[in-house]
Amino acid sequence: MEKTKSLMDRPLHRRSFLQKGVLAGGAAAIGAGLLGGDALVFGQGNGGGLTKGDIAILRFLAAAELIESDLWQQYAELGGVTEGTQNNYQLALQFLDGDGSQYITSNTIDEISHATFLNGYLESKGADPVNLDEFRILQGSQATGAQDLGRLTNLMNLNVDTSWYIRYRSATNPDFGATFPQAIKINNRPAIPRNDADFNGANHIQAIANTAAFHFGMIEQGGSSLYQALSQKVSSLEVLKITMAIGGDEVAHFLEWVDFSGNSVQGPPFNFENSQTPVTDHGLTFPNFNTTPGGPLFQTNLIFPVPCEFISADLPRCAVIRPTSDKFGGAQAAVQALTNDNLFDGQTPEFFKAVKELAEEADAAKREL
Repeated sequence: MEKTKSLMDRPLHRRSFLQKGVLAGGAAAIGAGLLGGDALVFGQGNGGGLTKGDIAILRFLAAAELIESDLWQQYAELGGVTEGTQNNYQLALQFLDGDGSQYITSNTIDEISHATFLNGYLESKGADPVNLDEFRILQGSQATGAQDLGRLTNLMNLNVDTSWYIRYRSATNPDFGATFPQAIKINNRPAIPRNDADFNGANHIQAIANTAAFHFGMIEQGGSSLYQALSQKVSSLEVLKITMAIGGDEVAHFLEWVDFSGNSVQGPPFNFENSQTPVTDHGLTFPNFNTTPGGPLFQTNLIFPVPCEFISADLPRCAVIRPTSDKFGGAQAAVQALTNDNLFDGQTPEFFKAVKELAEEADAAKREL
């Protein structure tokens, strides 16, 4: 608990030092210290006056933030801010943006704070927090720098949904039934070095970093839509304040990773071994989108959402987060998207049962006035 607090209170400067052990301790404190060994996955508590629906929403969001904290911690251990010589993964991420490692570390701290707060708030209202510790069973990276911890998530054979890149450059909206192609087909690929051998080969490690860049965007745009969708179901003004405030931070994360992913497909200057852009590794190619026939849908320096259909196709187009409906942006949709991502590869049936029940309860919440 104290390690998490000291991490949160420390100002972060460019290239500042973050001990991997402190980051690991922060996540461990969420799972073991704050939540307590007796916290139940399904318990509801009395909620201190909150509606059953508000409790269900907060509990699912707490579970989602624990999952996010777990995956971001893995990224931070190998690609975040460290002291001394940078590994080739850090350098590949910093090639996309000189502050890439700092952004990863900061994003990780934010997600840990979200999980800690949501569970703390639930406890303050007499409701049970969410504890996923029993599911920290997955083997993480064995590369130098990775901690020897059980993981909730698997970042080593991802199927990254890159359609979000096209969606946010389109004037159409999935809430109206629009669908979008994959910007790049990333299937069964690592987003972190699996072992020390993965640090070798300039194209290979850059492809891993580029995969991570698109995965960052996928995760954070999903969080942005999730908070928007669930906020529409909240009854308590204080809970609405929580979901809107944390949701706003998820949007801030997303916008940074939109820029970051665009840098991985923007063309020269690239100077990897034996080639310039495109970067190709074992059948996966990151092309120069600026020469792709797709035009504006592939624009690399576009960070902000393009105005699109919103509320009604008869109304003027508006720049918004999308989707925001239950069907595409709600709790069950989020679980399905992460499952399709292969993020939970190796997890137990009990894990899927737990998150499925939390998601169903959150989506079933109704706004009560």
